[in-house]
Amino acid sequence: MRRRLIALVPALATALAMSGCADGTGGGGSEVGAPLVVGIDLPLQGASKDASEATVNAMRLYLEQRGGKAGNHTIELKVYDDSTAAKGSWDDATCAKNAQDHVANIREVAVMGTYNSGCAKIEVPVLNQDPNGPMLMISHANTNPGLTKPWDPGEPDKFYPTGQRNFARVITTDDYQGIAAAQFTARDLKVKRCAVLNDNQTYGQGVAKAFADEARRQGIEILGNEAWDARQPNYTALFTNIKGRNPDCVYVAGIFDNNGGQIVKDKVKILGDNDTVKLIGPDGFTGFPDLDRLDESQGMYMTFAGLAGEQLRAAGGVGGQFLDAYKAKYGADPATNYALYGVQALQVILAAIEKSDGTRKGVRDQVLAGEGITIPASTSMLGKDVKIDQQTGDVNVRDISVLIMKNHQETFHKAWPVTVA
Repeated sequence: MRRRLIALVPALATALAMSGCADGTGGGGSEVGAPLVVGIDLPLQGASKDASEATVNAMRLYLEQRGGKAGNHTIELKVYDDSTAAKGSWDDATCAKNAQDHVANIREVAVMGTYNSGCAKIEVPVLNQDPNGPMLMISHANTNPGLTKPWDPGEPDKFYPTGQRNFARVITTDDYQGIAAAQFTARDLKVKRCAVLNDNQTYGQGVAKAFADEARRQGIEILGNEAWDARQPNYTALFTNIKGRNPDCVYVAGIFDNNGGQIVKDKVKILGDNDTVKLIGPDGFTGFPDLDRLDESQGMYMTFAGLAGEQLRAAGGVGGQFLDAYKAKYGADPATNYALYGVQALQVILAAIEKSDGTRKGVRDQVLAGEGITIPASTSMLGKDVKIDQQTGDVNVRDISVLIMKNHQETFHKAWPVTVA
């Protein structure tokens, strides 16, 4: 991580210089009367394309419903793609460039994103060093704990070189998601021997560790925690090796973009269907139509670090009404449960802009200093008070949903209360 930041210094200095002098105010906002920009930073190519497009569409619809305003400020959304066609998922260099572009865009005051925690870990320190900021980033999907609390060595302080926080999220973290998944696996699925796989990325490694640690506490024998290589054409040798350990479950920790479809197919090919040997994944496997279509994915369980659309629609309220409006406009529900969390993040950003002086620093300070931002249950997408902790950037809600793949659709199975020993 440090090597990446050092490599960014020359280009970052240029971007910061552009930001600091271009608008004449030194405030990191725009000229008087010009619209303020909220960036949206998501992977728009590869397996995450459908989920990202649904999130962008949902945010555009919500801003349209708001009349394009936050208080007296006119708001525009600008979409940044942090993926590449060659990689088919988020890309380190592209995330680094996006961070510079956010800072250099003189009208941009905050960023909604990223989708992948590894990308956020590249962008947040760059936004943190913006002399007109720090520049605020609020994520709807970054669940890696290290962005906001101690996790891996040096985290989270190394992401905030100025000593001020500029990252927040409206979703809970993988320590809670991994714990909930392990408790569900032990208590409801009654498994005894589980193999854990991870995609060797920040998110996958984090949620794999959380799952494995809690699974052991729940009496499950963990048959190794191994990384899979996304570049491999198949995983028959990997699962043949696992088969010799006689597992009754496999936990796949990572993102579907990293050849997750082949992982699922080869798991069933070698170990049997998902009734015979349970297959469980985290939210990195949710919201992918390509996974839904696979015969081998049927019966797979997945956790989602939030509330599923089915729950919100059944509860009525603002979230359910918004989903109905989305379906009326686009002809179908969002491809991912994260779309509504993108809107929830936008709600926090717009509330901060409304209370601020329209500068980057002013917007950031409304969320992570002073009184902070609370979106009341009567207006929040989640139907409950949503409050950001000014010290950490974490959100007060800790919802975990268990989904099951049934009839080629992700279907809500049950809510799981998070209990931490």
